[in-house]
Amino acid sequence: MMKEFSYGNPMQVPRLDRIVLNVGMGEASQNIKLLESAVAELGRITGQKAMMTRARNSISEFKLRRGQPIGCKVTLRGTRMFEFLDRLICIALPRITDFRGISPHAFDGRGNFTLGIKEQLIFPEISYDSVASIHGMDIVIVTTAKNNDEGRALLRLLGMPFQTS
Repeated sequence: MMKEFSYGNPMQVPRLDRIVLNVGMGEASQNIKLLESAVAELGRITGQKAMMTRARNSISEFKLRRGQPIGCKVTLRGTRMFEFLDRLICIALPRITDFRGISPHAFDGRGNFTLGIKEQLIFPEISYDSVASIHGMDIVIVTTAKNNDEGRALLRLLGMPFQTS
């Protein structure tokens, strides 16, 4: 990457900062057991305890009050981050049906990549019989890259299976 982007210093080369996994469950406002099972599943997937997220505002159309638990999240750094990324790329993503690669356009303009997964069953830590409800999750890969091209090059070198066309 130093030659490709003509960096003068090795510390300028982008690197991974953290990976954030987020599960938002709208139906958790009526049934707290679903959210507790999602917290347990996220903990099993990442190897780290998940934190419950709460509503910031009250929305009467959704029967949602401020402070009510509506989701959970985990922030991975260091060794756990690299272990999770390896399991995601090598094991989980190939288990998606009709998988042809990840869209290379899901960057935010600052080199961070966001990936949405429709069901948590692609991870081998989750068994189909123990699942209370099927839900998706957002995976945000935060890098120190300054733009999308640098972030895309970093993830490609780490083995992220982007679509070719």
